[in-house]
Parts: sequence; structure tokens; C-alpha cells
Amino acid sequence: MDELTGLSELRRSGKMQWSENDQAWAAQPRDVVEALAHEGFAEYKLAVTRSRRDRPPTGGVWQGLNLQTGVVASAIWVQRAPDAASIVFIDIDGELIDGDTHRERHSPLD
Repeated sequence: MDELTGLSELRRSGKMQWSENDQAWAAQPRDVVEALAHEGFAEYKLAVTRSRRDRPPTGGVWQGLNLQTGVVASAIWVQRAPDAASIVFIDIDGELIDGDTHRERHSPLD
């Protein structure tokens, strides 16, 4: 796989932006997870954290496995504020997908 097309589309559409301050992506976790699933990663772990049961999630982790290649993708997120995008850390097979990686270098799946 030369490019993570789902993640690239999120960037092109403005739904995912690299934050130098946070050293993470600003995005909705659901969008990132759906993009990774579209790339062939099947969910095998999903956990969310809440401060109380009656409150929305404050963060979480998702992991998916590509059954054909054995590559693991992870997305870890923290909700900054109710009206703001979460900060999302994306890792593919042990390599952080950051603003530089996703724009300039080859995909870790090559």
C-alpha cells in the first residue's frame, strides 16, 4: 500500500490537521477509525474512558489488525473540549504517523 488514502482524504477535506503544538492530529476519532477500517484494518480493540458514566467519553484507544499483512494500526485520542476536535495519535506497525510522515515520507506499510 503506497498511501493511506483514507487518512489523506481526511487531510484534503480539512477533517484532519496536524497540530505542531500537540504533536498530534486534530480530528474526530470516528473519522480516523473509519479511514483506518477502510484501509483494511479490522477492529480488535476499542476502549473509551469517561469521567462518569453519564458523561461523554474523554478519550480512548482503537486498534485494528490487517489480516492479510499482520500490520497493526492504533489510534489513541483525548477530547480537549466538548466543542473542539480531539487530539489523535496514529501509529501503524510501531511507527507514529505524524505531519511529516504522512506528507513527505513513504507509508509505513510499503
